Amino acid sequence: MRPVESVAVIGAGNMGSGIAQKSAQEMFDVQMVDREEKWVERGQSVIADFLAEAVERRIFSEAQVAEIKGRITSVVGTENIDPTTDLVIEAVFEDFAIKTEVFHILDKVCDEHTILASNTSSLSVNELAQATGRPDRFIGLHFFFHPAKNRLIEVIPSASTSAETLSRVVQYCKMSGKVVIICKDRPGFVVNRFFVPWLNEACLLLEQGIASTAQIDAVACKAFGIGMGPFALMNLTGPPIALHATDYLSEQLNCPRYHGADNLRDMVAAGEMWEIAPADEGGDEALDDEVASTISERLLGQVFAVAAQIVEEEVCSLEDVDRGAKVGLRWSRGPFELANEIGVANASRMAQEYADLAGFELPEFLPQQAEISQPFEFNFVDLRVDEGIATITLNRPEAMNALNQTMVRQLGEMVAQANSREDVTTIVLEGAGKAFVAGADVKFFVDKIRAEAIPDIFEFTRHGHEVLNLLESSPKTTIALTTGLALGGGLELALACDYRIGTHRTQFRFPETSIGIYPGLGGTQRPARICGIPAARWAVLAGNFIDADTARDLGLVTHLVEVGEVEQTVAEIAENGKPDNKYPGQPANPESKVAIFAAEFYRDSSLQALLEGNCPDGFDAEDGNVARQLKALSRAAPIAVRMASELIDTAADTDLEDGLQGELDRLPEIFSTADALEGLSALIEGRRATYSGK
Repeated sequence: MRPVESVAVIGAGNMGSGIAQKSAQEMFDVQMVDREEKWVERGQSVIADFLAEAVERRIFSEAQVAEIKGRITSVVGTENIDPTTDLVIEAVFEDFAIKTEVFHILDKVCDEHTILASNTSSLSVNELAQATGRPDRFIGLHFFFHPAKNRLIEVIPSASTSAETLSRVVQYCKMSGKVVIICKDRPGFVVNRFFVPWLNEACLLLEQGIASTAQIDAVACKAFGIGMGPFALMNLTGPPIALHATDYLSEQLNCPRYHGADNLRDMVAAGEMWEIAPADEGGDEALDDEVASTISERLLGQVFAVAAQIVEEEVCSLEDVDRGAKVGLRWSRGPFELANEIGVANASRMAQEYADLAGFELPEFLPQQAEISQPFEFNFVDLRVDEGIATITLNRPEAMNALNQTMVRQLGEMVAQANSREDVTTIVLEGAGKAFVAGADVKFFVDKIRAEAIPDIFEFTRHGHEVLNLLESSPKTTIALTTGLALGGGLELALACDYRIGTHRTQFRFPETSIGIYPGLGGTQRPARICGIPAARWAVLAGNFIDADTARDLGLVTHLVEVGEVEQTVAEIAENGKPDNKYPGQPANPESKVAIFAAEFYRDSSLQALLEGNCPDGFDAEDGNVARQLKALSRAAPIAVRMASELIDTAADTDLEDGLQGELDRLPEIFSTADALEGLSALIEGRRATYSGK
């Protein structure tokens, strides 16, 4: 499959420039196109401002910003784009006639392989596809504002979109670090289907005199766990956008309840914003419980009812509905998680009351779930098999795929299933979004320590060892696509696989000693067996960040490739089968700077000094590299560093099974320390830990 490497964005407004910026940040060659030079220049200026802010926040360096800008070419006139462009994304005004005019030009200009996409939040993708000369190479995309910051994207194939087109575009989205929801072409797609009527329902509550804008916003923020209520959000994006969207849904879904409220229409006609009284002017005037309940139940009921419709119509899964709310809207809970939280029976009652108001039938599965008095269950691990390759996707991107009890259980079930299938030769693990797996769920550890339930931590970790052993002992060839961030437990999961494929976006780290514990899912054992004990000490004791090149040099990444080469590399590995020697016990490139430094600085004779917080003999504490190691070690929990060091050393004279058992056996000891609670709590609270050595 030909990967997307070059992108053109038609329209240099806020959305178009944001899409161009994000694509350039992710190493794509980008053309930013508009009708006149002044609009292209404005788009470049908007990008420059965003990147300048990113430099101030230390997200990018000046050099990185220069590289990003250098990948964006200005083009005046759609007819002047490079015909060989792989993907063209139209991001002009939300008007069918204007969009189709753009596509008619692109059909004539672009090569046969070029995919055309429309960034639309509402228009029918099927109708747009038929307005092009290449309906099989057309797809809908719904980027969320701001495209360079918001990680969600809805991908909407039309009825005529080819499987290859969908696959290529999804790969582009994943390469851009997006959380992808593939959904049917239905009005509002996923997020806007429930979010836009939510805005309108707030207007109706105001129109009916139930409460003020500030009061409705306050109740909504509390009910949904959000920072901005519906009126503040409309002021941010503009009331005209809300009116246009809700009228469109009303028409397309034949739902009068969605027709823009009169006060919203008046607001747009007057060109005004909602007045939201500040707290000191009575804007936070307390509501009695009955009125607050009315507001909360109306807004929640609307979301529950519409979310149920989305799932009933198979627009997407209930997991993706929640994912859309959490990633795209930044809600703390998705609709179905909220239903579980307040009780499914209660949620079903609210949804029914709203459905009666809106004049539609509530999908049966919601009251049926209420009848059995069971919460909704969510699948966070997906399995698909294609031509002998089983791809297991860790699909909890809103939490960076952090491993919790549900994830570990479901992962074990999927690996066991893949292991048992005769039609599978290779298992590939991948993470949805920008991370492979960003470690374990730290809150679980803190809650268990405070509840004096450390045996639960032991059982969770023991089960994790069992799951990783399914990979370690698998008769299949196992591959981890570590093409993003892999931290702690995520890196340990990857190291249990036969191979690890990385790209320029790969970044590893064992952060455990800095948060009061040691890596307990094989992190003290497998690195030492892969790259040798000194390099393992460098990685684990000081928790050094490991970039893609260093990971390759140490052997933690077995294949470092360009993003577009990942699929081909998987196929080649599958063809070649399992490695001859998974644990060579030395760096893949012993001559690399990190390997040489680790061999010297973390040698056996230096270890005692390092554990005591001193600079080893023969090294200059003022030297930059040495100083960084000493600083990292000084900020780690001393008990955790010592225990991790002792466990790493056992790799020299034990087999892997015994080494892993020793690591597991000492977990109650490390989690019983005051330093463990301090380090884990500090991480959650966003502060630096202070260790007592106890």
